[in-house]
Amino acid sequence: MKKLIREPFIHFLLLGAAIFLANHFLSARADNQPGKIVITQGDITSIVIGFSRTWQRPPTREELDGLIRDRVREEVYYREAMAMGLDRDDPVIRRRLQQKLQFVTDDVAAAPEPTDAELTEYLKAHAKGFRADRKFTFSQVYLDPSKHGDHLAQDANELLIQLQQQRRDVDLSSLGDAFLLEHRFEAAPTTEIAKQFGDKFVAELADVPIGQWFGPVESGYGKHLVLAENRTEGRLPELAEVHDAVLRDWTNARRLESNEKFFQSLIKHYQVVVETFDPAKADQKVANAK
Repeated sequence: MKKLIREPFIHFLLLGAAIFLANHFLSARADNQPGKIVITQGDITSIVIGFSRTWQRPPTREELDGLIRDRVREEVYYREAMAMGLDRDDPVIRRRLQQKLQFVTDDVAAAPEPTDAELTEYLKAHAKGFRADRKFTFSQVYLDPSKHGDHLAQDANELLIQLQQQRRDVDLSSLGDAFLLEHRFEAAPTTEIAKQFGDKFVAELADVPIGQWFGPVESGYGKHLVLAENRTEGRLPELAEVHDAVLRDWTNARRLESNEKFFQSLIKHYQVVVETFDPAKADQKVANAK
């Protein structure tokens, strides 16, 4: 029973019933007393609270009278605008009403705080979005194809032999061609490496032997000789490491799921007809509008 009560769809069924009853009640009241506007004690209390929160003091009698007159004016304009159908075919009003209903359903469908077990299951089910990237620590020397032309392969091979014979602490800035990026990268995630060098470079880097110079490896810039010093495999982190991120995703997923269920429960009451789109007629209307 408790599990049933916690089910967001049950919340939406209750919300739908509440909206229907409220609409029926308000419509009936409007039909019975179309020319009557009642500012209730609840309305006045709401006005006073709103004023007090804004100005950090209650309104004076004159200010309250003015606020009540504004509320009456607002109600009159609202009723007359609705009677004239001014709300129809207005994309701003339609979008605002949609947003308000979504806000209401979001509040009603607010799921209870998930347990760590539920979040762990969610983490496993959506591992791709939380998995830590494979990381590389590597050094690189750049060869600019435009400067080496047909001798690029030969020059790369000669430099590779030179690097393999030299000490690890060699000054890489004195070798190869000028390059905007760093010569050494410490524990760089593959996503960041791909942003700077390209996916092809990352794919080749995965096969570079650890501890020795290798190449040439191709990037979006040209050719590189690479020394891979360390490679850390990607892994799925523990829940404690990404708890807040998983909770945010879980909450958003439940909200979207609940909103979709609510929408599906509403759309069953409508017959949706989508007319065939004629691009030629549309183009003609656009041309006539210019």
